[in-house]
Amino acid sequence: MEETFPRLLSFDPSQPPAVPRHAATVIVMREAAPADGDGGETGGSQLGGIEVFCVLRHQRSSFLGGAVVFPGGKVDPADGADAWGGLTGEPDPRGTAMTEAGGVTPRTLAVAACRETLEEGRILPVDPPLADDEVDALRREVASGEVALAAALARRGRRLAIERLIPWARWITPEAEARRFDARFFLLELPAGQVGRHDEHETTHSFWGRPAAILERAARGEIFLAPPTTRTLELLAPVPDLRGARALAEQQSLRPICPLFVPDDRAPFLALPGDPTHPVRERRVAGATRFVLRDGRFLGEDPPQLDGGPDGRRPVP
Repeated sequence: MEETFPRLLSFDPSQPPAVPRHAATVIVMREAAPADGDGGETGGSQLGGIEVFCVLRHQRSSFLGGAVVFPGGKVDPADGADAWGGLTGEPDPRGTAMTEAGGVTPRTLAVAACRETLEEGRILPVDPPLADDEVDALRREVASGEVALAAALARRGRRLAIERLIPWARWITPEAEARRFDARFFLLELPAGQVGRHDEHETTHSFWGRPAAILERAARGEIFLAPPTTRTLELLAPVPDLRGARALAEQQSLRPICPLFVPDDRAPFLALPGDPTHPVRERRVAGATRFVLRDGRFLGEDPPQLDGGPDGRRPVP
C-alpha cells in the first residue's frame, strides 16, 4: 500500500487513535452544460445532470497528497469568532445533526466551509454577490495575512451566505489513520458570476466534471479518489439537476460515518457502518458497505455471501 500511494495511506491499527480535528468540505455544484469538446472531463455530450468542482491536492500535502478532492480543510479558531454573528445568515437547521458530541457549532462549521472554499477554490457565497474578479481580490487580500476574512467582508458590506450550504454527510477518518478529521460535507450551488479555480499552493489543478465521468477517470487510474469522495460522486451521479441534488441531501442521515480499517490477508479494506465487520450495525450511507484496496485503488464492494457457519461470518467458497 505504502509503495503505491505513500502520502495517501498511513494505516497502522496498532497505534493509539488520534483525536479527530473538526473539518468542513464543500461540494460545489452547477447545472451541467452540453460537453462537446471538453476533453472528456464532463462526460461526453449527454444533456442534463450536474457538474461538481474538484481540486487536486499538492503532491507534498501530508494528508491526501495527490488526491482529487472537494475544497475543504480543518476548522480554525477564527471561524468561531463572535464577529461572525453579525456577518452571516442562519445555518441550515439540519446542520445540528452533524455536531453530535459537541465541540463545534453549526455556524462555525459553515464559516469554515466557506473560508476553505475561498482559499482552495476561489468560490464564496456572499450577499450582495461578488463577481469572480472581486472574489479573487478578496482571496488574495486574506491570504496575505493583512486582514481576517470577517473584517474584509465587513469592509465590503458583505454577509457570508452560510444558509446556502446544504448539509450532506459526516465522515470521520478511520482510527488506524495517523491524521484524523471529523469532516462535515455540504452541498453548495455555484454563486452567480463565479467560476472556481485552484489556489496553486494547496491545490495544483482544478476542473468541473459530471460525477459519473470523474468516477470513470478514477477507474482508469488517471486520478485517485478517497472513499468519501467516491461515495459522494456515486450518489450524485444519477441526479437530474440541482433540485434533485438538494432533494437527495434531505435523505442523508448525517450520522457519523467512521470506516474501520480491516487488514485482511486477501485484500485490506475499509468497512462502513452496516458492514458485518463494523461495530455499528446501522447503515448510514447507501451503496456498498466496504471499500477494498485493489491495485492501489479503493473499490466499493459488498461483503462475500456468508454460509451461516459457527461465527456467522464464513464466506461461501
